Amino acid sequence: MARENLKVLNALDVAKTQWYHFTAIIIAGMGFFTDAYDLFCISLVTKLLGRLYYHRQGDLMPGTLPPNVSAAVNGVAFFGTLTGQLFFGWLGDKMGRKKVYGMTLMIMVVCSIASGLSFGHSSKGVIATLCFFRFWLGFGIGGDYPLSATIMSEYANKKTRGAFIAAVFAMQGFGILAGGAVACIVSSSFKAAYPAPAYDVNPVASVVHEADYVWRIILMFGAIPAAMTFYWRMKMPETARYTALVANNAKQAASDMSKVLQVELEEDSARDVHKGRDNKNSFGLFSKEFLRRHGLHLLGTATTWFLLDIAFYSQNLFQKDIFTAIGWIPDAKTMNALEEVFLIARAQTLIALCSTVPGYWFTVALIDRIGRFTIQLMGFFFMTVFMFVLAIPYDHWTHKDNRIGFVVMYSFTFFFANFGPNATTFIVPAEIFPARLRSTCHGISAASGKAGAIVGAFGFLYLAQNKDPTKTDKGYPPGIGVKNALIILGCINFLGFLFTFLVPEAKGRSLEEVAQENEDDDIEMESKTDNKTVQV
Repeated sequence: MARENLKVLNALDVAKTQWYHFTAIIIAGMGFFTDAYDLFCISLVTKLLGRLYYHRQGDLMPGTLPPNVSAAVNGVAFFGTLTGQLFFGWLGDKMGRKKVYGMTLMIMVVCSIASGLSFGHSSKGVIATLCFFRFWLGFGIGGDYPLSATIMSEYANKKTRGAFIAAVFAMQGFGILAGGAVACIVSSSFKAAYPAPAYDVNPVASVVHEADYVWRIILMFGAIPAAMTFYWRMKMPETARYTALVANNAKQAASDMSKVLQVELEEDSARDVHKGRDNKNSFGLFSKEFLRRHGLHLLGTATTWFLLDIAFYSQNLFQKDIFTAIGWIPDAKTMNALEEVFLIARAQTLIALCSTVPGYWFTVALIDRIGRFTIQLMGFFFMTVFMFVLAIPYDHWTHKDNRIGFVVMYSFTFFFANFGPNATTFIVPAEIFPARLRSTCHGISAASGKAGAIVGAFGFLYLAQNKDPTKTDKGYPPGIGVKNALIILGCINFLGFLFTFLVPEAKGRSLEEVAQENEDDDIEMESKTDNKTVQV
């Protein structure tokens, strides 16, 4: 690695926290706000879609999405996300972070709007259109994961890098919160404007014609925050680490960072800028050297994210079913369609407000103090504990007097997911791999997570069904019940605890040190802190 490159990067590592860092958090974070909104808002409207398009005259219960349709609607975006994480992660290392960053956002804007449109009014036309555009919406969302994490890690100084990346990811909590809030506002507004009886009073009249606009508005709202940040995302310069280490242009890296950070980086004309790469640091992803240095690290980041997302996404997507099972949401036939949307959205909003959002910001506050490894280990441990606390005495929690206790325990699993592995599995892959493979390795780790989300979304949908065939949701085969499904999720969390030991600690260390990019360099770094000038 060139001395000049190291000096540019050292200047970034020791640069004081300033306004541009917070601007970058907002610009990158709004992408994650949109990601979370788009991925989780679908769970708020699936019951409504069932009532609108799958009602059968004479049924005692409202219409519900058939199992295969429900699985497609809930899971198709995850397939798109997995594909996007792999593709854009690789592309971000080939073309640069900035060039690819705008593509993902535009895909998200277009597909958010298109998700609320449909060809015709038949159930097949609506669902097919919805699934098509949600796949491509997920594709764009997938690209945002490796790019946002990598860009933020490469902009940040080493002292507060963990907090900055965690703050970007914490916007996901606000996205989940916004999804619930928007659904509450839209459904309550339509409910007030178009009153309707409960399903058991008048099945047909319980679903007003205007309810068809509700789910479309909720889905299309996701385009607004993404569109608002497109201009600023395009104005962000390429990261200095990519320019210096991958593009091998230390002069351009110094120029770019001088424009946005209050650190003047001057090129020393007496030195030749090194254009080559250190042979020891030019290994590829499928090389023995990568396997030796980072093979276990990649295994650790991929497996922990995979295991975490099985539990996390099954909880998020199907919490409405859990709330119904314990009686926190009334029986569907006692409500009209819009009332059901409102109550599901209110439950999700309360969970997000009381546990999900605080959990993210606990991570932001403490990650650079107690470290990534400790937070992830602690998170998996307490997720395991609270999952078993819910599962083992499950019958106790279903009694009416104990429902609030169930919700409190359930909230703690979300809190420790977010003050734990849901944040750290996103942060660590952006820190521990070499610059030229950083986006790719983050994309592989994130895609592994989305594979877990697919397992959680599809598996929990069937596993959580009642053992009694007469008590399952319409069209579903008998499952193992919520209690046994929660026990399985607890075991999965414990496996995540064990695999965490494969992941190194990156607290307080430069990216080059953690990724072993400068292991052969014993260069003395010089920085003039008085006039904030570094010679390159």
